[in-house]
Amino acid sequence: MNKKIITLLGIITTTLLVSSAVDARPLTIVGFGGAAQNAQKVTMFDPFSAQTKTEVLTDTYNGGLAKIKAMVDSESVTWDVVLLEEPALLQACEEGLIEPMDWTAVGDKDEYLESAVSECGLGHIIWSTALAYNKDALVKEPKNWSDFWDVKKFPGKRGLRKGAKANLEFALMADGVAIKDVYNVLNTPAGIERAFSKLKELEPNIQWWEAGAQPPEWLASGDVVMTSSYSGRISNAIKEGRNFGIVWNGQVYSVDSWAVIKGSENKTQGFEFISFASSEGPASEYPIMMPYGVPNKAAISKLPPEVAEILPSSKSNIAVGLREDTIFWVDHQDELNERFNFLISN
Repeated sequence: MNKKIITLLGIITTTLLVSSAVDARPLTIVGFGGAAQNAQKVTMFDPFSAQTKTEVLTDTYNGGLAKIKAMVDSESVTWDVVLLEEPALLQACEEGLIEPMDWTAVGDKDEYLESAVSECGLGHIIWSTALAYNKDALVKEPKNWSDFWDVKKFPGKRGLRKGAKANLEFALMADGVAIKDVYNVLNTPAGIERAFSKLKELEPNIQWWEAGAQPPEWLASGDVVMTSSYSGRISNAIKEGRNFGIVWNGQVYSVDSWAVIKGSENKTQGFEFISFASSEGPASEYPIMMPYGVPNKAAISKLPPEVAEILPSSKSNIAVGLREDTIFWVDHQDELNERFNFLISN
């Protein structure tokens, strides 16, 4: 072949390679911001970038699928990996907005808790709503939701989140329904009646909270002696020196998952990141900074006891927890919230 042609081909190939490198978009990972995302940066984003030499950009959003759908529909995807709450994950998977999970890339399903494994996502954190109480305000410590409802044995105001979700489950457990049977009962008209009747029984003693910061604030101020609360909020308060307790028996827990957006040009790197972030090292470091449970079984067993005991995913805590039935709430939340709002307004 002519030397000039060979030289010209070499120049073209080099130019194309350089152009491709220049045009390559950094891996963009999207979460909910705040302290949680700062902890992700320290334990996951930066170490992954350093190990793989992949440029990582981060963004934040408030959840939901509107922006993701717009990107996919317009074929202009600028996000790659996104953290999704479970209802959004289910909907996005059904609508084809995210890629099916590549288990050959992220590892064996048996490495993770069953609740974190799904068709289109891999769990990042396990979070829960649990019973929290002020140890200084009670002579006896509550053990379950039946105690929460017992205002004679445990006098004082209670806090519950303003809404039907979780409260109906708590009410049934307080009424003697076994954890494993809660959704079997709640999926019947008689079960819904039973839950609302039990909730109505306690309603005069309830102070309804709407923001996650309120339960620990109300416990500290003495406004309530017991309250449902996002467990991470109470765990943080305990770390800061508050004499609070958490009752894990009957906690209702859910999972936020990593997913790769459909049409991402960084699909391979996206699954590579999910594999890294979910592995034993990062997954065991993250809960030390943020008191959320993690799905990696090896990471759970590696955590120091003082950390594990304040996480919803530790072996003893998750064993007495109730996995939120997301499909039930997607199907019934509007009607049950309407009935809930009627209950508290009359």
